[in-house]
Amino acid sequence: MNDRNNKIVFWGCFIALITTAFGFIARMFLVGVWAEEFSLDPAQQGRLLGIGIWPFAVSIIGFSLFIDKIGYKTAMVLAFLGHICWAVMGVWAFFVADGGDNGRAFDMLYWGSLILALANGTVEAFINPVVATMFNKDKTKWLNILHAGWPGGLVLAGMVTIFIDTVPWWVKVGLIAIPAVVYFLMLIRCEFPIQERVASGVSYREMLSEFGILGALVAGFLITLQLMDFFSNGNATPLSTGDKTIFIAIGSVIVVAFGVYTRSFGRFLLFFLMLIMVPLATTEIGTDGWITGIMEGVAAGKFHAGWVLVYTSAIMMILRFYAGPIVHKLSPLGLLAISCVLAIVGLYTLSFTTGLMIFAAATLYGVGKTFFWPTMLGVVSEQTPKGGALTLNAISGIGMLAVGTLGFPYIGALQADRENVALVSNETVAKELPGLVENGELTVLEDKSIYEVIHYKTVSDKSLNQLVEKLPKDDQSGVEKNIKQVRAKSKQGALATMAIFPAIMLIGYILLILYFRGRGGYKVQEIGTDS
Repeated sequence: MNDRNNKIVFWGCFIALITTAFGFIARMFLVGVWAEEFSLDPAQQGRLLGIGIWPFAVSIIGFSLFIDKIGYKTAMVLAFLGHICWAVMGVWAFFVADGGDNGRAFDMLYWGSLILALANGTVEAFINPVVATMFNKDKTKWLNILHAGWPGGLVLAGMVTIFIDTVPWWVKVGLIAIPAVVYFLMLIRCEFPIQERVASGVSYREMLSEFGILGALVAGFLITLQLMDFFSNGNATPLSTGDKTIFIAIGSVIVVAFGVYTRSFGRFLLFFLMLIMVPLATTEIGTDGWITGIMEGVAAGKFHAGWVLVYTSAIMMILRFYAGPIVHKLSPLGLLAISCVLAIVGLYTLSFTTGLMIFAAATLYGVGKTFFWPTMLGVVSEQTPKGGALTLNAISGIGMLAVGTLGFPYIGALQADRENVALVSNETVAKELPGLVENGELTVLEDKSIYEVIHYKTVSDKSLNQLVEKLPKDDQSGVEKNIKQVRAKSKQGALATMAIFPAIMLIGYILLILYFRGRGGYKVQEIGTDS
């Protein structure tokens, strides 16, 4: 980075990524507050988290289709406007709720979260191809350094949020405006590079052909699921068979349109990487999104639950700056495979450790997840250079769409299941609250589902309160306190089940290592030589 303009562009992109982390962590830290304020169950909390994630895929993939025509600077301005819009809506929602209109306040948070996610996706839509173009001979290294901005933002915003924990939550939401203004002022006067795909004369059709029918199939499937969830209001309003048919048709049209235009199945390697990206995104973003809430019951009275996320993010930030020599030593796929092993062990041990040992387990998990996202971007960019901005950004979009539609709600469902098991097996609570458990099952459960695919049972707070109200008044507060403690601590066990995600990834990376070994080893492809 000898050119002054390029330096400003890189660090402006870095701060733009920090801004996305500010928006992410504020919502993660506040989801418990909002759950209590708006009476949300774990899966409903997951849906609120999801609306702040999946639209990311819409903007990152959507912009990638025409970002080379509108320009990276235009995308940057749109991202800035989205971040400011979220700050205004989030702050306004607090005062609306304070005025007693919880329904309107929740709607503002929900729709504001959607705008935030669109802005975050727009950020990645321009920063990834910009950096991959400026450093096209060392993509994986510089994409890792760039993506140190994400955990860096989590650390900075997380520490600030923890230290101002007692202030009204509108302050925490509004913090995002600070880095947003900074990156806007840095980048608005800069010149952005021409993407290498465009500079090399690769046509628009050739770019789409790299994605092809297989890539469209993955995107279409996830978009169909998200549309079904969105228009059913999280299954609160069940969809008719006709409605479902319409959404399936939309997904099918996406696939057919890509097939007709590109006349290409796409790169099978890219398709395989997209499939791996689903558990990868759930392992990193999904766990990060839930970890503070999961740890609240374990950390109560000992430390702020948010420190676990801040600690693992600090590990990520530091290690990503030194990704270059590590990647050179292990190769991208070797690094990803080793990272999976560390993440598996880390998540499993996090599911039962207590006290300071939580941070020992978190160290393994933090190191494990460090290189997942940027190294995958590097592999995609190095192996499918003709795909330009589309394939590079589509892998991120698929990941975010997957974690928003499946990952967050599924992790919420896992926690609900753990709560149920903990309450059934707790003899003290069963004795204190007659009628709670009959024939080895809770009597206060209600059936729920996500997309009518993920079925789970959750405790009905209304039914539970009715049982508690039958007790003598002097006993009610003690029983409620015990139940709350059991439910809070039970969530930690869900982390053991979540270790299945990096385990699936590990199998995928081993297969890829064997595939490249059969082709003479992993080699970076250049336009004109890739196959």
